[in-house]
Amino acid sequence: MKKILLFIFFVIFSAALYAQKDTSDIAMHPIHVRDIPRDPGSVNVLIYPVPVKENYFTIKSDKEISYVKVTNIIGQDIYKIQYNNPLTIARINLENPKRGMYLVTVIFNNGVRVVKKILIEQTD
Repeated sequence: MKKILLFIFFVIFSAALYAQKDTSDIAMHPIHVRDIPRDPGSVNVLIYPVPVKENYFTIKSDKEISYVKVTNIIGQDIYKIQYNNPLTIARINLENPKRGMYLVTVIFNNGVRVVKKILIEQTD
């Protein structure tokens, strides 16, 4: 009985050591990231009015905006637009948005992506 328990302990202990070795090997390999510039600190993005009380809001930036997407908090896209002629001020008109938090993703000409949160309230 003792030999069987000792054998089981040895197998479990060996498997645990082997599992640690696998995770340490994974941590040692570098992760390759696509060569997309991701320096949102260099881009000023202003979204107004916040909270949004009408069906529209404005995005103003010092860089040229090429794509805008509005996503609700559960990940459903409610609005998307791609500009063929990029602009620095974009007015976004939403059709009957519901009250809640939304994520606005702005992608610029140089590939930089900025995500901002907005709050939409119902009109009185």
